[in-house]
Amino acid sequence: MNCRIFSFWNYSNLQRSVPFVKGSLHTQTHTYSYMENKTFHIAMYPWFAMGHLTSYLHISNKLAERGHKISFIIPNNTQPKVEHFNLHSDLINFISVNVPHVDGLPPGTETTADVPYPLHSLVMTAMDLTKPIIQACLEDLKPDFVFFDFTHWLPALARPLGIKCIHYCTISPATVGYLLSPARRLCDKHLNPADLMEPPLGFPLSSIKVSAHEARELSNATVKEYGIGVSFTQRLLTSFTECDAICFKSCNEIEGPYSDYLEKQFKKPVILAGPVVPEQPTSTLEEQWAKWLDNFKAKTVIFCTFGSECMLKKDEFQELVVGLELTGMPFFAALKTPVGAETIESALPEGFQRRTEERGVVHGGWVQQQLILGHPSVGCFVTHCGSGSLSEAMVNDCQLVLIPHVGDQIINARLMGGDLKVGVEVEKGEEDGNFTREGVCKAIRLIMNVDGEVGKEVMANHAKWKDFLLSEGLESSYIDSFIQKLHGLLEY
Repeated sequence: MNCRIFSFWNYSNLQRSVPFVKGSLHTQTHTYSYMENKTFHIAMYPWFAMGHLTSYLHISNKLAERGHKISFIIPNNTQPKVEHFNLHSDLINFISVNVPHVDGLPPGTETTADVPYPLHSLVMTAMDLTKPIIQACLEDLKPDFVFFDFTHWLPALARPLGIKCIHYCTISPATVGYLLSPARRLCDKHLNPADLMEPPLGFPLSSIKVSAHEARELSNATVKEYGIGVSFTQRLLTSFTECDAICFKSCNEIEGPYSDYLEKQFKKPVILAGPVVPEQPTSTLEEQWAKWLDNFKAKTVIFCTFGSECMLKKDEFQELVVGLELTGMPFFAALKTPVGAETIESALPEGFQRRTEERGVVHGGWVQQQLILGHPSVGCFVTHCGSGSLSEAMVNDCQLVLIPHVGDQIINARLMGGDLKVGVEVEKGEEDGNFTREGVCKAIRLIMNVDGEVGKEVMANHAKWKDFLLSEGLESSYIDSFIQKLHGLLEY
């Protein structure tokens, strides 16, 4: 094994005062003991969705940086799309697998980014069909751990091989605690919307709540088939209950109460890996976008993007872009072509391009989100509240406008806008869940007006959390503690 061993990660004397998630600032002390130098081998098998794949690669980089060997299982044709995230190719080895074809999926489908949302369940079916391949891989690799999330059958497969199974969860402890807590007794019943509008028994005091339309959508998701013969909720609950430990990309200072709640509910270790801040890209921003952004003053541009999978309906798309127009500010929107439209251009409202040509871009292709968020001219980020996008935004200066769409994004928005108060959520109809152009404009202008009370508070809170997340030694100490706890599981 070609392992580089680092011996300088000793934070036994590190003490830190940090802001706690609720209310005023409280002093919290964290002491980290010496991390032994023994390395281990981890197999990574995330859900075949781009956000999950990149999240697993980020933690892989942090572990490889300390000499640990990673075997990363990934679909054949998807590997080239994420290879640039691999910063330690001597220790992170991609293992390509063929994704079996499933009737109803376009030929060559490998990840959820390849198909619209209604077909994601079939992607899960295809991934389940890789079970014999994964078993052969694990028998050959003989790793110490396998990290997984949606493949609920993995613990039963790995346990006889002596491999520890870690549910490395890409959604937040707050989301799992609110939606999937054993206190909700999801194995015994189908929750109705009224149930989900109240937190589960014992849930920490927080700003998290869901509206009527959100509760209806989440309730339907609890019984939706995800793969063959298993509901989405059953799949996740089996993964949580059968694994050896549950891990999250989060900090005690932000989600400690939710983490503690889950540990009591699931009766197994819940380990936080810290912020796992993505490394800054070594590439530069594409020249056309760099030149366009350079035309505007610092912190004046609105950047809007909803990730690689979110497809808006045409009316939602038009309300959003007109809302950006109404602000009177320059904007760059990178959005997928809406449902029912042939192209981005054909979906734009009449006269929109003419009215905004000097200060607005609506682009239908992929963009370098991390680099755009860090550009000096960008002052506001309108986001769907995916966990990866929020992580990148929190370590930049741009202010957050929150427009969640599905699942965990809803809880993320309440955590960011309510508990942490680092963003403003766009108002939606309580019953229909629709947002308006006026609502989009109002949230942006509210947060960009730093002379107003809301703008001042949000900017100050964001600045505090950015400084905390980027503070010297914080991430290293969390990763070292994370590794030490993994070592403890091997001895258990």
